[in-house]
This record gives sequence, C-alpha cells and structure tokens, in this order.
Amino acid sequence: MNGDGRRSLEAAFERAALGLPHETEFRDVEIVAHRARRHGRATELVLTVDRAGGVDLALCERLAARLNALLESEPEAYTLEVESPGLDRRLERPADFERFRGENVRVFTTLPIESRRTHRGKLLGVRGNAVILETAGGEFPIPLEMLKSANVEYDYRADLRREKRERREKR
Repeated sequence: MNGDGRRSLEAAFERAALGLPHETEFRDVEIVAHRARRHGRATELVLTVDRAGGVDLALCERLAARLNALLESEPEAYTLEVESPGLDRRLERPADFERFRGENVRVFTTLPIESRRTHRGKLLGVRGNAVILETAGGEFPIPLEMLKSANVEYDYRADLRREKRERREKR
C-alpha cells in the first residue's frame, strides 16, 4: 500500500464520519472523535460517538454498516471500530462543558491553581473564558487556557443507590 492510498482512505473516512450527523437516521449522534492510524497491513479507523440517552450496540452496528457502505469503493484494507466515549467521557469543547452541567468532573490543569493540578467538583458550565466548578469551598473558576484535560467522573455508588431505591419503590 502506498501513502497516497492510505491518505485517500483517511480523507474518505473523515468525510464520511463528519457527514453522519447530517443524515436523518443519525441526526442525534455527536461525533466525539475520529482517528485513523496504520496497524499492520491495514489502517485502523476508530469513530467515537455519543448521543443523549447513551450509545448502545445497535447504534454502533448501524453506524459501522453505514461507514462500510460509504467506504466500499476504497481499495485499501482497513478495520473499523465504532465506540462510545465511555462513562468517564472526556470533555474537550466548551459545548461539552455546557452539556454535562451538573455532573461531577475531574479537571487537570497545565499549571497549579491553589497548589494543585487536579480539581474535582460539580460542573456549573462555562462563564466567559473559564470552566466553573462547584466545590466545598464554593465556585471555583478554571481558565480554559489552563485546561490540560477534563473528564466526567462516573459515580458507581450513585447508580447502586438509585437501583436500590428503585427496587424498594417496586415492592
């Protein structure tokens, strides 16, 4: 395989992936990330998607089938993986910080703020050029330019408490 063929496949994959939310069937799908990398003799294509209410196997299968159909004219070998961002979804764009308002998050900064680079709290959203967390000490602003990474923090204990409460209510 030559580099031009791989670049053609990567470009076709990017066009197809970014076009999915414009199709009626996938209107509610958010493309979180897409990447292509050489893996053995094939190119590995990975699409990370999300949607309100979550991602299930059926959605991943439908997306994979649609992408395979869109890429069938590409002569280069590839593998395709469609995945969800997981329970600890990474937050990257300002819109992510608004969408997950009210969730517990963990934020890593490039430089220490109040002698720490790791900050946890309830996400209150974005105000101006800062992500705002609600912490035990009150509102805590973190300038967007100081963000290294941020993730939703999945609290399995809250799920267990909710499940226990639901079982009691059914009795």
